[in-house]
Amino acid sequence: MEPLLKVSGLCKKFGGVNASDNVDLDVIKGELHAIIGPNGAGKTTLIAQLCGAVSPDSGTIHFDGHNITSRPGHQRAKLGITRSFQITSLIMSMSVQDNVALAVQAHDGHSFRFIKPARKVRHLRDAAMDALKKVGLEGRADDPTSALSHGEHRQLEIAVALASNAELMLLDEPMAGLGSEESATMIRFLKSLKGERTILLIEHDMDAVFALADRISVLVYGKIIATGAPDEIRSNNDVRHAYLGEE
Repeated sequence: MEPLLKVSGLCKKFGGVNASDNVDLDVIKGELHAIIGPNGAGKTTLIAQLCGAVSPDSGTIHFDGHNITSRPGHQRAKLGITRSFQITSLIMSMSVQDNVALAVQAHDGHSFRFIKPARKVRHLRDAAMDALKKVGLEGRADDPTSALSHGEHRQLEIAVALASNAELMLLDEPMAGLGSEESATMIRFLKSLKGERTILLIEHDMDAVFALADRISVLVYGKIIATGAPDEIRSNNDVRHAYLGEE
Protein backbone atom coordinates (compact mmCIF):
# COMPACT_ATOMS: atom_id res chain seq x y z
CA MET A 1 0.00 0.00 0.00
CA GLU A 2 1.34 3.43 -0.98
CA PRO A 3 1.69 5.57 2.17
CA LEU A 4 -0.40 8.72 2.51
CA LEU A 5 2.72 10.60 3.65
CA LYS A 6 6.19 9.64 2.48
CA VAL A 7 9.29 11.49 3.69
CA SER A 8 12.61 10.60 2.06
CA GLY A 9 16.10 11.77 3.05
CA LEU A 10 14.87 14.92 4.81
CA CYS A 11 17.69 17.12 6.11
CA LYS A 12 17.59 20.44 7.95
CA LYS A 13 20.50 22.19 9.66
CA PHE A 14 20.46 25.16 12.00
CA GLY A 15 24.07 26.27 12.25
CA GLY A 16 26.00 23.14 13.15
CA VAL A 17 22.96 21.28 14.48
CA ASN A 18 21.30 18.57 12.38
CA ALA A 19 17.66 19.09 13.33
CA SER A 20 16.64 16.57 10.64
CA ASP A 21 19.34 14.10 9.65
CA ASN A 22 18.34 12.08 6.58
CA VAL A 23 14.84 11.34 7.91
CA ASP A 24 12.79 8.64 6.18
CA LEU A 25 9.19 8.28 7.34
CA ASP A 26 6.06 6.60 5.96
CA VAL A 27 2.59 7.23 7.39
CA ILE A 28 -0.16 4.88 6.21
CA LYS A 29 -3.66 6.15 5.58
CA GLY A 30 -5.88 5.69 8.64
CA GLU A 31 -3.11 4.97 11.14
CA LEU A 32 -2.13 6.89 14.25
CA HIS A 33 1.65 7.19 13.97
CA ALA A 34 3.51 8.66 16.95
CA ILE A 35 6.88 10.41 16.89
CA ILE A 36 8.71 10.28 20.22
CA GLY A 37 12.13 11.45 21.34
CA PRO A 38 13.91 13.57 23.93
CA ASN A 39 13.78 17.37 23.98
CA GLY A 40 15.87 18.77 21.15
CA ALA A 41 15.48 15.61 19.04
CA GLY A 42 14.00 17.59 16.12
CA LYS A 43 10.33 16.60 16.46
CA THR A 44 8.85 20.08 16.12
CA THR A 45 11.26 20.92 13.28
CA LEU A 46 10.04 17.82 11.46
CA ILE A 47 6.40 18.82 11.89
CA ALA A 48 7.24 22.37 10.73
CA GLN A 49 8.73 20.96 7.52
CA LEU A 50 5.72 18.74 6.91
CA CYS A 51 3.25 21.63 7.17
CA GLY A 52 5.40 24.06 5.16
CA ALA A 53 6.49 26.43 7.93
CA VAL A 54 10.16 25.45 7.49
CA SER A 55 11.88 24.47 4.21
CA PRO A 56 14.18 21.43 4.25
CA ASP A 57 17.76 21.73 3.01
CA SER A 58 17.33 18.49 1.05
CA GLY A 59 15.06 15.50 0.73
CA THR A 60 11.46 15.14 -0.41
CA ILE A 61 7.97 15.10 1.09
CA HIS A 62 5.14 13.38 -0.78
CA PHE A 63 1.51 13.58 0.36
CA ASP A 64 -1.29 11.62 -1.30
CA GLY A 65 0.85 11.19 -4.42
CA HIS A 66 1.84 14.87 -4.65
CA ASN A 67 5.39 16.14 -4.22
CA ILE A 68 4.79 18.95 -1.71
CA THR A 69 8.43 19.59 -0.78
CA SER A 70 8.40 23.12 -2.21
CA ARG A 71 4.72 23.94 -1.76
CA PRO A 72 3.74 26.68 0.71
CA GLY A 73 1.71 25.88 3.79
CA HIS A 74 -1.63 27.14 2.46
CA GLN A 75 -1.39 24.78 -0.53
CA ARG A 76 -0.62 21.85 1.76
CA ALA A 77 -3.66 22.78 3.85
CA LYS A 78 -5.84 22.75 0.73
CA LEU A 79 -4.51 19.28 -0.13
CA GLY A 80 -5.56 18.03 3.33
CA ILE A 81 -2.87 18.63 5.97
CA THR A 82 -3.68 20.42 9.21
CA ARG A 83 -1.61 21.11 12.33
CA SER A 84 -2.26 21.81 15.99
CA PHE A 85 0.44 23.62 17.95
CA GLN A 86 2.23 23.10 21.28
CA ILE A 87 1.25 26.67 22.18
CA THR A 88 -2.38 27.52 21.59
CA SER A 89 -3.16 29.43 18.39
CA LEU A 90 -6.81 30.13 19.25
CA ILE A 91 -8.32 33.62 19.14
CA MET A 92 -9.22 34.18 22.78
CA SER A 93 -11.53 37.16 22.21
CA MET A 94 -13.81 35.15 19.90
CA SER A 95 -16.41 32.60 20.88
CA VAL A 96 -15.70 28.89 20.84
CA GLN A 97 -17.98 28.38 17.84
CA ASP A 98 -16.46 31.31 15.92
CA ASN A 99 -12.94 29.84 16.22
CA VAL A 100 -14.16 26.65 14.56
CA ALA A 101 -16.29 28.51 11.98
CA LEU A 102 -13.18 30.35 10.82
CA ALA A 103 -11.50 27.01 10.08
CA VAL A 104 -14.54 25.86 8.10
CA GLN A 105 -14.58 29.15 6.20
CA ALA A 106 -10.87 28.88 5.36
CA HIS A 107 -11.27 25.29 4.14
CA ASP A 108 -14.18 26.33 1.91
CA GLY A 109 -11.88 28.85 0.23
CA HIS A 110 -13.86 31.94 1.15
CA SER A 111 -12.14 35.24 1.77
CA PHE A 112 -12.18 36.19 5.44
CA ARG A 113 -15.25 38.31 6.00
CA PHE A 114 -16.26 39.74 9.32
CA ILE A 115 -17.14 36.82 11.54
CA LYS A 116 -20.52 38.23 12.58
CA PRO A 117 -22.05 37.83 9.08
CA ALA A 118 -20.18 34.54 8.63
CA ARG A 119 -21.80 33.23 11.81
CA LYS A 120 -25.17 33.61 10.09
CA VAL A 121 -24.15 31.28 7.26
CA ARG A 122 -25.89 28.06 8.19
CA HIS A 123 -23.40 25.55 6.77
CA LEU A 124 -20.52 27.28 8.60
CA ARG A 125 -22.44 27.18 11.87
CA ASP A 126 -23.58 23.59 11.39
CA ALA A 127 -20.11 22.34 10.47
CA ALA A 128 -18.62 24.15 13.46
CA MET A 129 -21.18 22.63 15.82
CA ASP A 130 -20.56 19.16 14.39
CA ALA A 131 -16.84 19.48 15.17
CA LEU A 132 -17.59 20.79 18.67
CA LYS A 133 -19.91 17.85 19.36
CA LYS A 134 -17.14 15.42 18.43
CA VAL A 135 -14.85 16.89 21.09
CA GLY A 136 -17.61 17.39 23.68
CA LEU A 137 -17.68 21.18 23.62
CA GLU A 138 -21.08 21.81 22.03
CA GLY A 139 -22.34 23.18 25.35
CA ARG A 140 -19.63 25.87 25.35
CA ALA A 141 -20.22 27.05 21.76
CA ASP A 142 -21.29 30.59 22.66
CA ASP A 143 -18.76 31.08 25.47
CA PRO A 144 -15.69 33.26 24.93
CA THR A 145 -12.67 31.09 24.22
CA SER A 146 -10.81 32.83 27.03
CA ALA A 147 -13.27 31.28 29.51
CA LEU A 148 -12.23 27.70 28.69
CA SER A 149 -9.82 25.67 30.79
CA HIS A 150 -6.44 24.62 29.41
CA GLY A 151 -7.77 21.14 28.67
CA GLU A 152 -10.79 22.59 26.88
CA HIS A 153 -8.46 24.77 24.79
CA ARG A 154 -6.73 21.57 23.67
CA GLN A 155 -10.10 20.03 22.79
CA LEU A 156 -11.04 23.16 20.85
CA GLU A 157 -7.77 23.03 18.89
CA ILE A 158 -8.65 19.48 17.83
CA ALA A 159 -12.14 20.69 16.81
CA VAL A 160 -10.51 23.40 14.67
CA ALA A 161 -8.32 20.73 13.04
CA LEU A 162 -11.36 18.50 12.44
CA ALA A 163 -13.33 21.38 10.94
CA SER A 164 -10.75 21.77 8.19
CA ASN A 165 -11.74 18.25 7.08
CA ALA A 166 -8.06 17.38 6.68
CA GLU A 167 -6.94 13.89 5.69
CA LEU A 168 -3.74 14.18 7.79
CA MET A 169 -3.72 15.77 11.24
CA LEU A 170 -0.34 16.79 12.67
CA LEU A 171 -0.82 16.99 16.44
CA ASP A 172 2.03 18.60 18.36
CA GLU A 173 1.85 17.52 22.02
CA PRO A 174 -1.93 17.65 22.57
CA MET A 175 -1.43 16.32 26.13
CA ALA A 176 0.91 19.16 27.15
CA GLY A 177 -0.21 20.74 30.42
CA LEU A 178 -3.22 18.47 30.89
CA GLY A 179 -4.14 16.93 34.22
CA SER A 180 -4.74 13.19 34.55
CA GLU A 181 -8.50 13.46 34.02
CA GLU A 182 -8.10 15.79 31.03
CA SER A 183 -5.45 13.49 29.54
CA ALA A 184 -7.77 10.51 29.88
CA THR A 185 -10.50 12.47 28.08
CA MET A 186 -8.12 13.41 25.26
CA ILE A 187 -6.91 9.80 24.89
CA ARG A 188 -10.50 8.55 24.64
CA PHE A 189 -11.27 11.17 22.01
CA LEU A 190 -8.17 10.46 19.90
CA LYS A 191 -8.97 6.74 20.07
CA SER A 192 -12.38 7.54 18.61
CA LEU A 193 -10.70 9.14 15.60
CA LYS A 194 -8.56 6.11 14.76
CA GLY A 195 -9.32 4.86 11.28
CA GLU A 196 -11.42 7.97 10.56
CA ARG A 197 -8.45 10.32 10.21
CA THR A 198 -4.73 9.80 9.67
CA ILE A 199 -2.83 11.25 12.63
CA LEU A 200 0.85 12.00 13.12
CA LEU A 201 1.26 12.57 16.84
CA ILE A 202 4.19 14.25 18.60
CA GLU A 203 3.91 13.46 22.30
CA HIS A 204 6.01 13.19 25.48
CA ASP A 205 3.32 11.35 27.45
CA MET A 206 4.43 7.74 26.98
CA ASP A 207 1.27 6.30 28.53
CA ALA A 208 -0.75 8.15 25.87
CA VAL A 209 1.61 7.11 23.06
CA PHE A 210 1.53 3.41 23.92
CA ALA A 211 -2.24 3.51 24.42
CA LEU A 212 -2.90 5.20 21.07
CA ALA A 213 -0.25 4.47 18.47
CA ASP A 214 -0.48 1.88 15.72
CA ARG A 215 3.20 2.53 15.00
CA ILE A 216 5.89 4.61 16.68
CA SER A 217 9.01 6.25 15.25
CA VAL A 218 11.79 7.29 17.63
CA LEU A 219 13.70 10.46 16.76
CA VAL A 220 17.04 11.13 18.47
CA TYR A 221 19.37 13.98 17.45
CA GLY A 222 17.52 14.40 14.17
CA LYS A 223 17.70 10.70 13.22
CA ILE A 224 14.91 8.12 13.29
CA ILE A 225 16.55 5.21 15.09
CA ALA A 226 13.56 2.84 15.06
CA THR A 227 10.02 2.45 13.73
CA GLY A 228 7.60 -0.28 14.73
CA ALA A 229 4.56 -1.36 16.67
CA PRO A 230 4.40 -0.27 20.34
CA ASP A 231 5.60 -3.63 21.66
CA GLU A 232 8.56 -3.60 19.26
CA ILE A 233 9.56 -0.11 20.35
CA ARG A 234 9.16 -0.91 24.05
CA SER A 235 11.49 -3.90 23.74
CA ASN A 236 14.06 -2.27 21.42
CA ASN A 237 17.38 -1.98 23.28
CA ASP A 238 18.59 0.99 21.23
CA VAL A 239 15.39 2.88 22.04
CA ARG A 240 15.59 2.00 25.74
CA HIS A 241 19.15 3.26 25.98
CA ALA A 242 18.50 6.40 23.92
CA TYR A 243 15.16 7.48 25.31
CA LEU A 244 12.83 5.20 27.24
CA GLY A 245 15.32 4.23 29.96
CA GLU A 246 15.93 0.83 31.46
CA GLU A 247 12.63 0.78 33.34
